This record gives sequence, structure tokens and C-alpha cells, in this order.
Amino acid sequence: MDATLIRRIAADRAARRGLALVSALTPGGPTALIADNGDDAGAPLPDALHDAALAAIRDDRAATVEADGRRWFINVFAPRPRLIVIGAVHIAQALAPMAAAIGYDMVVVDPRGAFLTPERFPGVTAHVAWPEDVLGEIGLDGASAMLALTHDPKLDDPALQMAVTSDLFYIGALGSSRTHGKRVARLQEAGIDAGRIARIHAPIGLAIGARTAPEIALSILSEVVAVRRTGSAASLRQRPPKG
Repeated sequence: MDATLIRRIAADRAARRGLALVSALTPGGPTALIADNGDDAGAPLPDALHDAALAAIRDDRAATVEADGRRWFINVFAPRPRLIVIGAVHIAQALAPMAAAIGYDMVVVDPRGAFLTPERFPGVTAHVAWPEDVLGEIGLDGASAMLALTHDPKLDDPALQMAVTSDLFYIGALGSSRTHGKRVARLQEAGIDAGRIARIHAPIGLAIGARTAPEIALSILSEVVAVRRTGSAASLRQRPPKG
């Protein structure tokens, strides 16, 4: 492989950008690097093969495809999926080990240092700060999901305003339908258009009748996985979870 491509892969992985290395399975065949942000490198590819590479990045799965009279191998370098959680609440505590068990990194943001402690969140990346002060640094990329769990507009609303204009694959907010209605009104007053607000999954989580913090965490994580793997959880929702 060309040294330039190797350096590019290393840099993009560090920056949490998804890449696919596409190589013809013939000696001396062309090679290209396809990026989920459109910053491609290497040989030009047929449109169908380019689309297949982007799909492989989304699925985080290598593939072998036929295109342009050749066989091609698509090797994926995707960032680890990540949960960005607003609020060091009990549900977030329950989420942490579940997320780790299925291979998700987790970041918790909360200015309340008394809640966001290593004892309550061992092994979790913690930012004791207001969301608007750190989310730009954290990066709201397409391999990340945001969960707004505080019920406090001072924390949740600024985070959601940034989230709905980002590449996040999932955005969810805790609260009843009535609570979300008030949230929608506030976001509209802040100048966020209805199409962007509609990206928010609220009430958050699948309708499994959840009541306890671990059950609500399970319903949330299940919806996150469904959206990441299938693109939608609409068919699984019947009524909002309790909590």
C-alpha cells in the first residue's frame, strides 16, 4: 500500500472519520480510499463501487463486490461507535456497562462535578463542563449518538441545538411527550427548523414498558442499536417508555 494512504488512514482514524480502502483483486489493480466526508483519495472508482464503499462504512463491515468487470475488496476502517451522554444521572450509570459490553465508547458531559465522579462512572470519559463548551471539542461525528438525559433545559437544549445540525446517527431526549412538546417549542424559538428538530427521538427508547433506570437504559440502547443497524426504529415503537 502507498505510504501516503497509510498515513491518511492513521490520521482519519485518529479524527474518528470513517474510511474504506477499495482494492481490485487483480495484480497491479487500482486502489482508492473512500471517506464518509467525501475527501477521497487514490484512483477514481465507478459510481456503484463508490456507493458500495460508503455503505460498507455505514455497516462497519468489509465486503467483496463485482464492478466494472473486476472483483474488488472493500476493507473498512470505521471509528468505534460512541454514546455522548448529557447528564451524569442514574440512567447514565446503568448505560455505561451495557454500552461497554456491546463495544460502544461512552462520554458523559455534566457541569455538576458532584455527580460526574470516577466512583459513579468508572472507566468512562468524563467532561465536567457545560455541553456547549465541550461538544465542539468532542466532535459530533456520524459514528456517535447523543442522549440528553437531564430533564434540565439549561443542559439539554444547548446540546440538542448542536446535535441536530451535526452528523450524529442518533439523537434522543428523555421525557414524556408533553415534556418534549415544550422542548420543541423552545428549540423553535431558538431558530431551529422543524426538520432538524424531527431528528430527535423523544420520548427516548423503545417501548418495552421500562420503569427502573437499568430497564430504561436497556430501552435506550436498544433503540440506538436499531437505528445504527437498520436506519430506523419506527416499526419497533408503540408507546413511550416510562421514566
